Amino acid sequence: MKGPLFYSKILLFGEYGIIKDSKGLSIPYNFYNGALKVDEDPSGEAQKSNRSLKRFADYLEELQAKMPELVQFNFTELKADIEKGMYFDSSIPQGYGVGSSGALVAAIYDEYAVEKITVLENLTREKLLKLKKIFGEMESFFHGKSSGLDPLNSYLSIPILINSKDNIEPAGIPSQTQNGKGAVFLLDSGSVGETAPMVNIFMENMKQEPFRKMLKDQFVKHTDACVDDFLKGDVKSLFGNMKKLSHVVLDNFKPMIPDQFHKLWKNGIETNDYYLKLCGSGGGGYILGFTEDIEKARKALKDYRLEVVYNF
Repeated sequence: MKGPLFYSKILLFGEYGIIKDSKGLSIPYNFYNGALKVDEDPSGEAQKSNRSLKRFADYLEELQAKMPELVQFNFTELKADIEKGMYFDSSIPQGYGVGSSGALVAAIYDEYAVEKITVLENLTREKLLKLKKIFGEMESFFHGKSSGLDPLNSYLSIPILINSKDNIEPAGIPSQTQNGKGAVFLLDSGSVGETAPMVNIFMENMKQEPFRKMLKDQFVKHTDACVDDFLKGDVKSLFGNMKKLSHVVLDNFKPMIPDQFHKLWKNGIETNDYYLKLCGSGGGGYILGFTEDIEKARKALKDYRLEVVYNF
């Protein structure tokens, strides 16, 4: 057996901010994907994933008992498949901010949810919010509180615009310019990031009034402006706002930026060759970069692996 593929995602804008109602923009990233699978001769990695699925199924049973009106699963089938050795076969790196647990949640919902909401029906705001809530509860198994956005993106495989917690919609993003000089890219930090500790640091900081003020007056403001510019295709304004956002992150989110990247981050802002921002919760994994000239950015970052995800 092999189920359908579910893709990784990139939250272009909105990490941390969406906890406090900033706008956000999330896009599918088809370079990585995962699917549910059963093999005759499973590898050690597959057996580990199978054990994790067993725990996940127990968690979903508790969830269904607690919130029967939210979601129901076909547990007879799910447990039988887990007994057969089912695992999640995924190329999505874990702890890299590209949604590895999101794709798994989407795959389980797609295969085992009873009366599921499908991509083919008219996706009203109510249906999107219900899916987001279901996915948030499901994904909480993996890293504490989840917004449900990663699985939603993976499940629908369309860009999603987050206007606020209760207002999300499918987004049309400008089509890419083939051979465009400008680009959004991923930079591999070479280390894994843990979501929970980073979110804890953020929540602790949120108890301080100056941090809350910075978040509202600067971080959310610049994030919202970047989302609007990106959707309008206003590249000039986007890079102006991106520079401000990169600066605010460097000044206020230091613990989320791996130490060896502080200098690189500052260098981008000073030279305007590229601007860096967090990809997901930070602490490791990927860092997102924006540049008006990809060749300049490649030169400046020649010691690192760059993956282009979008061309302007």
